[in-house]
Amino acid sequence: MQPGRGLVLVVEDERAIADLIAMYLRRDGFGVHVDGDGRSALASVRRLKPVAVILDVGLPVVDGIEVCRTLRANGDWTPVLFVTARDDEVDRVLGLELGADDYVTKPFSPRELAARVRTVLRRAQGPQDPVFEVGRVRLDPRQRRAWADGTEVDLTSTEFDLLAHLMRNRGRVFDRDQLLSAVWGYEAVAGTRTVDVHIAQLRGKLGDASPIRTVRGVGYSADDK
Repeated sequence: MQPGRGLVLVVEDERAIADLIAMYLRRDGFGVHVDGDGRSALASVRRLKPVAVILDVGLPVVDGIEVCRTLRANGDWTPVLFVTARDDEVDRVLGLELGADDYVTKPFSPRELAARVRTVLRRAQGPQDPVFEVGRVRLDPRQRRAWADGTEVDLTSTEFDLLAHLMRNRGRVFDRDQLLSAVWGYEAVAGTRTVDVHIAQLRGKLGDASPIRTVRGVGYSADDK
């Protein structure tokens, strides 16, 4: 066990599933708090300040989609990993557009879920590069902050790391599988739409300053404009 990894909030109304997730997270050295509905989860995020939230979509009282929407609307960018029985692409895309950092459908491997939590947190903690710029966008990896045309932009952990990866390798074109491996840390099991949604979100937030270029039939790159 590796103590000190922080507290993960598990929001799941099926107790057996919640207990299984909690067991694997504790094996990995995380503290765990479990809530069974969305309203309690929002209160726990404010009170406990978890390092990550594992969030079921189909929750009673306030569903997971609304929990994530509320967090992001309040400026809370705690990493969120959705867990759901809904295997429809519309649900996956909606979750990512709301600012979720990852999305796992049931049935899932609790060991894989714990690994994805580690990956999200590892991204959030580094790397510790100096401030760098591509075109009109500037990133500070130490403080996890981004600016477009001098105005600070709120990015999720995954959005930040995707943009940083492209900007560090300016001019290089990455296909979707390469980006999934480099940024998410796993193979393209979730489909290529995950990358496309995050790219669209970044472009929407960065506006005309976005350095991201689509190379038709290949993938994406970041270039000076």
